[in-house]
Amino acid sequence: MINLDAAKLDVIYRVMNSETFGLRTSQRIVGGNKRLMRLIEEGKIRAEKTSRAQNGKWFINASDVLRYARI
Repeated sequence: MINLDAAKLDVIYRVMNSETFGLRTSQRIVGGNKRLMRLIEEGKIRAEKTSRAQNGKWFINASDVLRYARI
């Protein structure tokens, strides 16, 4: 029997794979800056910062962030 909850969650991950979150939104979802940076360094969350400037915008893969969401 197919688990409908798992199937729906898989669809959400696939749809959100082409979307990005900003740094603050991602931090709130995963549980803080330290955890987010650790996940990015470990390669578990794909992230790109287009500018080397201190205040440059982050583009963080939404699907990856949702996979590591904390309550």
